[in-house]
Amino acid sequence: MKVTEIVGFNRANLGRQAAQELRAQGMVPGILYGGAEQVSFYAPAYLFRPLIFTPDAYEIKLTIDGKEYNAILQDKQFHPVNDMLIHVDLLEITPEKVITTSIPIRLTGTAIGAKKGGKLVQTLRTLKVKGPAKDIPELVNLDVSDLDLGKSIKVKSLELPGLTILDPEANPVANVAIPRALRGTLNA
Repeated sequence: MKVTEIVGFNRANLGRQAAQELRAQGMVPGILYGGAEQVSFYAPAYLFRPLIFTPDAYEIKLTIDGKEYNAILQDKQFHPVNDMLIHVDLLEITPEKVITTSIPIRLTGTAIGAKKGGKLVQTLRTLKVKGPAKDIPELVNLDVSDLDLGKSIKVKSLELPGLTILDPEANPVANVAIPRALRGTLNA
């Protein structure tokens, strides 16, 4: 997983009014759970941009008033009208802790079917996995060089040692679609 750092502060006042005041100052209230105790905190909104507007899986080095935690983004809430980030939930992790997260899939190589005139289509962009935090990769590289016209690669053909894949095995990850112009020539 990629790593990003967030520096936050303990929240002294909890509740709706205090949270609204923090948001007016450009801060995002949040909660860190999964460890020995729950920690309510706030941090500047711009620090969360790398986590939210990317498909990548991130480990967060969270520093709250000098105390350091390792965490992942568990949930985020947005304002219904202006799409501002209004709250985050972070899950504290250790290298051995089993977590569930999504990791991006990157296709590598040029498919044989694409060279013959087909179109390579990536139907699954992220893969939901469960396993120890130390075993979760930054991304899954999938070689599509052997993919021919009309063929697909399914989730069941992926192997990630130490991790359990939670997506249905029958879901296609990538396939080579046959264009309409080629359909008649292939059947003849």
